[in-house]
Amino acid sequence: MTDTKVLISGAGVAGAALAHFLHRDGFDVTVVERAPGLRDSGYAVDFRGAAFDVLTEMGVLDEVRRHDTKMRGTALVNAEGIEVGRLPAEAFAGELEIPKPELTRILYRLTEPDITYVFDDSITALTQHPDRITVEFACGAPRDVDLVVGADGLFSTVRRLAFGPHEGILQHLGMSGVGLTTGNILGLDHSGVLQQGDGTALYAFSATDADRMSVSLSFATAAPTLDRCPRSEQERAVRAAFADHGWVVPQLLDAMSAADDFYFSSSSQVHLNAWSNGRVVLVGDAGYCAAPTAGMGTSQALIGARTLARHLASAGVDHASAFAAYEAELRPYAADNQRIGREGAAAFGART
Repeated sequence: MTDTKVLISGAGVAGAALAHFLHRDGFDVTVVERAPGLRDSGYAVDFRGAAFDVLTEMGVLDEVRRHDTKMRGTALVNAEGIEVGRLPAEAFAGELEIPKPELTRILYRLTEPDITYVFDDSITALTQHPDRITVEFACGAPRDVDLVVGADGLFSTVRRLAFGPHEGILQHLGMSGVGLTTGNILGLDHSGVLQQGDGTALYAFSATDADRMSVSLSFATAAPTLDRCPRSEQERAVRAAFADHGWVVPQLLDAMSAADDFYFSSSSQVHLNAWSNGRVVLVGDAGYCAAPTAGMGTSQALIGARTLARHLASAGVDHASAFAAYEAELRPYAADNQRIGREGAAAFGART
């Protein structure tokens, strides 16, 4: 299999994990990433169930455990910030939670010696032939490979090129929101707070840095159109949704405008009749995003990467049968996670 060339778009969890397993099984792997370097953003990711088997197989579970956020739970608070209940740590942190940048660095260190990474470039065109696929790039020269994998997230470029526009594939779950970090004005210590209102939700937690806390301000929306709007318009929408909120919300809205790690997104799922098209296949959020409210994005990425690699290794040159077996095995798991994602969005007050 050493002459089988695989191009993976996306150096995130799904892409790096898949690169590791494919290289182990003898594939010639290149990863292209549109960011100029390794992404050092994101708040926390958690692991559940069979994801631990994948981390063990990769030989990184002990290292991952060393970065455990050790969250102790989340307080449910009313409009005045008074605690009215509690959620166990597992509700948001799964069985194990670590900062996302740490996981990204762990997977990159694991794969970088053996995998060719091309940063600051992206795929612009795919042309399929009976025996290969020609890939064109924004910066680099075109190249022919055997297979292309889209591991490039919710708004996957590979998916758009091979399967069609996002509009026909993404399913909005009725909520949008902003994420940021700010000073730990709530004095949180490896813990979080959740305040839910009429179509709004505030979640804040602090774990690895006692002086900082991560914040998300979510609100009900009818469509994900704000995702593509300027930051100024996104901020206006957040302020409008939380205009009548008291407690620490006014301070958090001011912190939002000052944040240099402002991140806005809508909760969406990816629904496709098939996860592959010819020599192109999708893994992780690009193919079957369950939405953040499912809490399964990282686990799905790891499990999906290992499942796809296993079937490719066993199928020899018959990539079509490998893709079919991968989807047949994983689709029930992904569908169940998407159900959980829809239920989670509804529980957060999403507009349905």
